[in-house]
Amino acid sequence: MSSTQPHLTPGLFRRACGRFATGVVVAAVLDAERRPHGLTINSFTSVSLDPPLVLICIDYRAAIFPSFRAAPYFGLSILSDQQQEISHRFATRPDDRFEGVAWREGQYAVPLIAGAVATLECRLDRLLDAGDHGIFLGEVLQASVNDGEPLVYYQGYQKLQVPHQS
Repeated sequence: MSSTQPHLTPGLFRRACGRFATGVVVAAVLDAERRPHGLTINSFTSVSLDPPLVLICIDYRAAIFPSFRAAPYFGLSILSDQQQEISHRFATRPDDRFEGVAWREGQYAVPLIAGAVATLECRLDRLLDAGDHGIFLGEVLQASVNDGEPLVYYQGYQKLQVPHQS
């Protein structure tokens, strides 16, 4: 049985989108003074294999938006199921998100979170306008894959049991 309402409200739209299970990613950049800035996102998707393109979406009202707009490169860390606290920190703390978090600078001067199941280093290809968000389309220049299980969000954090490949 489905629940419908005659008018779409922001709350209903958010609940409907919340029914889609998604991975959890920290997107990050270094500013001109080489300070790291990042935030938790779930609006991440691969777009193309040739060339390798991904996209992320960031709210224009986010304090971090100007840092991303100014950066020529951005890093993506796909979090492991052991990194729920990092996800929460980068989603809620306004200023000191990297304090106490292990990270390294990637080949393209982007912050990458230690222990992530995968990382991507991207060159900003273009920024597109989409309602109250900017869509950052990035060309993937470098990637790494690590052991571990992904952190999944579906009406709260979930642990996904992934069969291991031999």
